[in-house]
Amino acid sequence: MRHLLVLLLLLWAMPRAWAQGLVEGSVSHPHGAGDALVDNVVLVPHARPPQVVGEVTTKRFRILHTAAATGAALELAGQIEAVRDGFGGILGRDWPGVTEVRLGVGRDEFDALALPGGKPPGWAVALAYPAHQIILLDALSLNAPDGQQTLRHELAHVALGQLARDWPRWFQEGVAQNVTGERFSLTHYSALFRAVTQERVFHFEDLSDDWPDLPADVEIAYAQSAAFVAHLGTRYGAHAMGQLVDGVRAGEPFETAFGKAFHTSLDVEEAGWRDGLAARYGWLPLTTSSALLWLTASVLCVAAYARRRRQKNLRLAEMAAQEAADEAALRLMLVAQQQAAEANATPLPAPEDGAPPGEVYWTGAPPAPEPEHADSAPHAESPSGEFGMGPEGDTSDTDGEDPRARTLKPTLH
Repeated sequence: MRHLLVLLLLLWAMPRAWAQGLVEGSVSHPHGAGDALVDNVVLVPHARPPQVVGEVTTKRFRILHTAAATGAALELAGQIEAVRDGFGGILGRDWPGVTEVRLGVGRDEFDALALPGGKPPGWAVALAYPAHQIILLDALSLNAPDGQQTLRHELAHVALGQLARDWPRWFQEGVAQNVTGERFSLTHYSALFRAVTQERVFHFEDLSDDWPDLPADVEIAYAQSAAFVAHLGTRYGAHAMGQLVDGVRAGEPFETAFGKAFHTSLDVEEAGWRDGLAARYGWLPLTTSSALLWLTASVLCVAAYARRRRQKNLRLAEMAAQEAADEAALRLMLVAQQQAAEANATPLPAPEDGAPPGEVYWTGAPPAPEPEHADSAPHAESPSGEFGMGPEGDTSDTDGEDPRARTLKPTLH
């Protein structure tokens, strides 16, 4: 009784995060879409939370949901059995029993549906309790682009927790990522490419219990775990994976069960896998694969299209500028022609009073100079051809013609 009281005091004084990882094997997964794992056998499920208003059952699942998550529960019930069937292709075995899924909407309902003492981390939208075969989900996460990945990831943890215990950390993560399809992501390929080119591939014995701290190293650890589990499944098949599960479930150490199932040791298989990494994730596949050829051809096509498009745009700009210049020149020519036409069409001044019709006089011409002697006419021609002055040389027109209107003609001698 005294030991029990001491244990309760310790649990009360310790942080909540430590209480979630009380038993060895507690794991969190901030790398995914907000999924977490609480593998704590001390947690005891109580009666249904008061927020639960209904239950939807299938062959291997029991879905407890709140009022706001009723529609999501019905939709999940139509999908979850097919998701569980996909685990047989990787593990070769199905886990026993009925798995309980608690479904709520929003952060408040998500926290309220958690097991006592196993409150989810603030960043999590899904939580797995493998020892109790319970999964906690926020219904909003199921509609997210990675909602199915989150569900499969949690089911993978429940499957491994129900099939056996004492799984290496790298095997758990590798299986989960193969079930969700995360191993096909570009992030994993780039992480393995970086690990191979920088010679930073971890040994799996270093990833059995511990996990790296640096984010770049964490990406490599997840990527290589997924790649190695995929290698085992591809090379040996689901039957051998099932034998590995049976051996670990029977209590055999993982390395022993591995040797019996695959007829080789973990170290030998890992060494062979590491030797082939450069051919799959190094520079060599980038320079020899047909994918690179198609990628190069695609890049060249895009570059040619961009160059052609740029030339076309330049040509269009030149044509637009030339057209604008032509239009400006045409407008100037039209204006000049219009001004010339207006100048030619200017009306002549009206004739002065008393002028005969049809005769036009320049009104602005200066008047003729007056003679010095009013009685004498200008120089007149004498009968002998000499010019004379005075009355005797008067040649005034007897008809009354104005002498100023008659043109003087010179006389040649």
